[in-house]
Amino acid sequence: MAVTAPAWPGDLGLAPAAPRVATGAAPAVAIVHDYLTQRGGAERLVLTMAKALPGAPIHTSVYEPAGTFSEFAGLPVVPGPLNRVPALRRHHRLALPVLAPVFSALRVEAPVVLCSSSGWAHGTPAAGRKVVYCHTPARWLYQAAQYLGARAPRRRSVALGALAPRLLAWDQAAARSAHRYLTNSTAVRDRIRETYGLDAEVLPPPPTLDPAGPQEEVEGLEPGFHLCVSRLLPYKNVDAVVEAVARIPGARLAVAGTGPEEARLRASAPPEVTFLGAVSDARLRWCYAHCQALVAASYEDYGLTPLEANRFGKPAVVLRAGGFLDTVVEGRNGLFFDDPSPSTIAGALLAAGMEDWSPGLIRAHAEEFSEDRFVSRLLRVVEEEARAA
Repeated sequence: MAVTAPAWPGDLGLAPAAPRVATGAAPAVAIVHDYLTQRGGAERLVLTMAKALPGAPIHTSVYEPAGTFSEFAGLPVVPGPLNRVPALRRHHRLALPVLAPVFSALRVEAPVVLCSSSGWAHGTPAAGRKVVYCHTPARWLYQAAQYLGARAPRRRSVALGALAPRLLAWDQAAARSAHRYLTNSTAVRDRIRETYGLDAEVLPPPPTLDPAGPQEEVEGLEPGFHLCVSRLLPYKNVDAVVEAVARIPGARLAVAGTGPEEARLRASAPPEVTFLGAVSDARLRWCYAHCQALVAASYEDYGLTPLEANRFGKPAVVLRAGGFLDTVVEGRNGLFFDDPSPSTIAGALLAAGMEDWSPGLIRAHAEEFSEDRFVSRLLRVVEEEARAA
């Protein structure tokens, strides 16, 4: 049985932001997401939720239109009071000390509240039934060393350590306040059970980057490169991928994505590695269509990028861990390597280059994770919770 969502002691002194949604009766469903400041799998999933639930307002802490997908501009996004601080829109991690009280103070009036959460949105008090789609239990609480990395500033680690006891209590109460838990992979399902003692249903997100959409060529990048699509964070192990490609004569790598590690990675990268930064969907389509294979050495909660590459008929070479175990079938749509070391990654890339891949079989694998299948199940869950409200 769900319990009351957690409160947070103290008052931030922030008045609620004015909602940018139509007035009138409360919507049947409302969506809550941690923050809309970047372009990643979680943000693509929120767009899929909004497509499945037209008219549902999307509540979030901060919203930076230039930093996330342009499709959000046409949706009823309701940012919170922190959105008035430009620095937090540009660098959402600076808001970590205040996100728990911000979400505890959020009031969402809807029979069903659908929380897309990696650690914050699930703390939203819900007047009706609360369904949490958990991308992962908060990494900064339960995998802090991996999340921050060895090069994290000491002040950040100290600040997180000081907040940890209150955040842990808040997070555990937030999890127990949900009526139903959904998640993206069996790896995260097991993590949720270990962290919260809750059973979550696995509902894999669909790859939504349409291969039939427009493409924009990346000038100076010749086809046949390996492709890494990743936020540049320590646990993504992009540095190991860069070194692995440098060890293969004639191999080239394109890295699509931004993050705190970008400056360091660019400074140390060899000439055969091209950093693309943030790319549009049109450029990303071109990259998938013209790469040799996707490569990923990260500990992912869900293996979305292999499925995106698969929709273009391209195989994926990935770490045998986490969500990749659900989306990659060895020899069918990709290959695994067993540890994120440059030598192991290089060996797997060489092996993949000698495989006789079937683009048709690869595409068929990706179709097993269709948007229609995801939306159909999500709507059934929402309908069941609405009847129970």
